[in-house]
Amino acid sequence: MTSPLDVHTDGPVQIWTISRPDVGNAITGKDVIAAFEASVDAVNADIAVGAVVLTGAGKIFSAGGNVKEMADRQGMFGLAAIDQRRAYIDGIQRIPRALGRLEVPLIAAVNGAAIGAGCDLAMMCDIRIASERASFAESFVQLGLIPGDGGTWFLPRAIGYARAAELTFTGERIDAATALDWGLVSRVVPHDDLLSEAQALADRIAVNPPRALRMAKRLLQESATGSLESTLSMAAAMQPLAHHDVEHQRRIAKWRTP
Repeated sequence: MTSPLDVHTDGPVQIWTISRPDVGNAITGKDVIAAFEASVDAVNADIAVGAVVLTGAGKIFSAGGNVKEMADRQGMFGLAAIDQRRAYIDGIQRIPRALGRLEVPLIAAVNGAAIGAGCDLAMMCDIRIASERASFAESFVQLGLIPGDGGTWFLPRAIGYARAAELTFTGERIDAATALDWGLVSRVVPHDDLLSEAQALADRIAVNPPRALRMAKRLLQESATGSLESTLSMAAAMQPLAHHDVEHQRRIAKWRTP
């Protein structure tokens, strides 16, 4: 059976491709959720991996939820309200939790529409690069829903409260140029160059010592939610580990004068 998340390794970089184009690369199925968790755990256990690129197969990055299943009241959408609450916790909310514990930098290569939970999935990444064909919509309210996957947490941290509120309250779609102007993506590139640009950035990241990279990412995560004091305390604990890492010692030796 084909995995809903195709994993390709190229040196210290992994490329994850959501491979469900028949359902708009929806991320609500149990199999795709489990695939994300397994891929995160595998990377965390493999110090040789320095960065991950996430993209979608076909013309869409991810349409988020499976709207047909909602309309037909299939799966979790046919459950009673109290059971649906548990289904969200045990279902799609496992993805932000999994990506939140990914130790290496994660780059979203947004190849097309990122809608609803697909938009939120892009926000869960550390860096976003968009194809000129990409678009983004926090479209939940247009269906009478709310972001159930953490979008109201991720989006304001990516683009600020006011922009996040505009996207959340209107549900309207923005194009790649607007996403760049709002700081939702780092850059917009020609569609045919998207993966090569994303992998080139991943290569520039992954060339650095892997343990220092993972600690640097953890400090950035702490700075987003913790205090200055907690970030400084964590840095003080991590830096001696970096000083004693063989990669630091090897690289600093190059700076010594004969």
